[in-house]
Amino acid sequence: MTLENPAPLYILSSFLILSSLLHRPTFACKKSYVVYFGAHSHGKDVSSSDFDQVTESHYDFLGSFLGRDEAKDAIFYSYTRHINGFAATLEDEAAAEIAKHPKVVSIFLNKGRKLHTTRSWDFLELETNGVIHSSSIWNKARFGEDTIIGNLDTGVWPESQSFSDEEMGPIPSKWKGICQNNVDRSFHCNRKLIGARYFSKGYSASNGSLNSTFNSPRDTDGHGSHTLSTAGGNFVPGASVFGYGNGTAKGGSPRARVAAYKVCGPPVAGNECFDVDILAAFDFAIHDGVDVLSVSLGGDPVPFIIDSVAIGSLHAVRHGIVVVCSAGNSGPANGTVSNLAPWQITVGASTMDRQFPSYVILGNKMHLKVSGESLSPKALPNNKFFPIISAADAKAANASAADAILCKGGSLDPKKVNGKILVCLRGVTDRVDKGEQAALAGAVGMVLANDVLSGNEILADAHVLPASQINYTDGVAIFKYVNYSRLPIAYITRPTTQLPAKPAPFMAAFSSLGPNTIIPDILKPDITAPGVSIIAAYTEAQGPTNEVYDTRRVLFNSVSGTSMSCPHVSGIAGLLKTLYPSWSPAAIRSAIMTTAQTLDNTKEPLTNAYYSPATPFNYGAGHVQPNRAMDPGLVYDLTPDDYLKFLCALGYNETQISMLSGSPYTCPKANISLANFNYPSITVPMLNSSTTVTRTVKNVGSPGTYSVSIQNPVGISVSVSPERLMFRKVGEQKSFKVSMKVEEGNKRSDYVFGHLTWSDAKHEVRSPIVVKAV
Repeated sequence: MTLENPAPLYILSSFLILSSLLHRPTFACKKSYVVYFGAHSHGKDVSSSDFDQVTESHYDFLGSFLGRDEAKDAIFYSYTRHINGFAATLEDEAAAEIAKHPKVVSIFLNKGRKLHTTRSWDFLELETNGVIHSSSIWNKARFGEDTIIGNLDTGVWPESQSFSDEEMGPIPSKWKGICQNNVDRSFHCNRKLIGARYFSKGYSASNGSLNSTFNSPRDTDGHGSHTLSTAGGNFVPGASVFGYGNGTAKGGSPRARVAAYKVCGPPVAGNECFDVDILAAFDFAIHDGVDVLSVSLGGDPVPFIIDSVAIGSLHAVRHGIVVVCSAGNSGPANGTVSNLAPWQITVGASTMDRQFPSYVILGNKMHLKVSGESLSPKALPNNKFFPIISAADAKAANASAADAILCKGGSLDPKKVNGKILVCLRGVTDRVDKGEQAALAGAVGMVLANDVLSGNEILADAHVLPASQINYTDGVAIFKYVNYSRLPIAYITRPTTQLPAKPAPFMAAFSSLGPNTIIPDILKPDITAPGVSIIAAYTEAQGPTNEVYDTRRVLFNSVSGTSMSCPHVSGIAGLLKTLYPSWSPAAIRSAIMTTAQTLDNTKEPLTNAYYSPATPFNYGAGHVQPNRAMDPGLVYDLTPDDYLKFLCALGYNETQISMLSGSPYTCPKANISLANFNYPSITVPMLNSSTTVTRTVKNVGSPGTYSVSIQNPVGISVSVSPERLMFRKVGEQKSFKVSMKVEEGNKRSDYVFGHLTWSDAKHEVRSPIVVKAV
């Protein structure tokens, strides 16, 4: 397969996946499926009767296979507004027959997806601290007041002050959404939280009916309130977690209007959000009139045509909506990034320049001071040392040392633990539950030592006892101390808030990495943003640890994950949407990517959680810089038609693409190279000798002349023609060619990285270059 023609492999992989879903042995067992027809072609004057007619057409279609009465019983969602399709419970044999119908673009199982937070499992700013806007131009945008940000998540806690409508003007006239409180009358919307809906039929189809209390957009989990307030929460003075990080809370677009789309329920086998609910939410969000959609969830990468988030995102972007997605929490392994479609903005997670240090001080004349972090409101008596013991040496009689060192439930002997500080190893079980198990066994405190995979990544948790999480290297030292000292003792200091912390940012260990496993020619993630120990609004239905034993309640909580970094970028996109309402989603993505930074606050290159050099597979174009994104100079733009050409390049036929677009479509006659797709990054996954790619930039700043500079990937020579671009007016476009050649004697077989930058002395427009020679 050549670089210019990846379609056969892509189509084959799609066929194999569909075959595996539809042609396995059946035992008349019904499952829930999505039957997807593409887009609707409603006119401007669409009415409820038009939606009803669509539903009737879905009954007629399925009725031709099952009979009309059975079809009406089987269909539980009819997508009637922008996405054309339905969700139904079907036997596998019926699904296989439906897949053959020429009107069907795709049919796929209702798969479960995960929220991208580390809160409830271990791989997991008050304001957006050190990130958001000091420039007065953001004030001119009223901090996003004309923008509507929608959030696909667990819903919202409407009573939070982050969703107060104080000083907010009238709701924008374009808004068509509702406040779905027909069951939960205590739920309310206002001029800030202007809409809320819930979707749970797909969850129920896979896991059984939910309790009636879930028939509400109300957030009983905390995740949705946290992400939505990070993207668009209002100003809240004096916010903190148990007094730590005290300051004024604000989202990325603090004056934006926000809307909640609840698509997730309690985890079942790790899955919380289901495809059919996600598609329903996308369909309504587009109809309601959102400008930005923040999607902090995802699943294993699959071809776009059977990926609910990719399908929903494509429809949204074609209507001018910016869609921002989390990259996933499956790091540090390569090729783990999810949400891979080129019409999405995919966000990794990195740290910021704020920490909550809690020191572990070792006694016995050592007086070694080890820095960790915590948000525990409890503290040991001042300067009183306690015996410290490895959890492996405190194992219960019927437990293994391997379970005990992880501080698993039932693995600890209270006689050995009582009155001591326990050293537990991170991994497998919840971080905060390790502290609960230590406390139940009688420990006075806990030191949580990172495992090797977690490296230097430290997450500040609201532990239930005095505790400090430390990095891997320091953990090795402490285990050595407790294992080889005759009477080891230690003390844990009360946490404090520290600004600025250095080095920052660096990549979180949990943040998923490239390369893109579906389309290697597109770099993912696109960008990284703060996703470690982020403080934002929370539900009052759960404690800060989300454990059943935690009876504490907080108005704000610290949570980590790419779920938290995603809404940072959503908020920035909201501000850009307000400043530049005519910009396309692609132009907004380009502004965010090409102005990102790749140096930390010590002026050194960004690193990963092991303090080794990070690469674009970690951070995409770099760490987001909102103040520079507002004035990018040049942008790499794309239109909805460009995405249809992209699908042509992947091998979709004109009939499929016409159905996807809702109107007749003809693919270009000339071969389409994915390498020439006008993305702000340049990725060549199979460079054989040499190649040339083309990009086009649009001037969105003042007139000027830009010159190019290049950092060559190791073993690859790169040249750009022309080397200077002159722009005389706003909106003017210029194309250039980038030639890459494998240098003689280059034996590298792995990816290498460089970048090219266009500069006019005021702006720097930077694009990563990712190459693998073959």
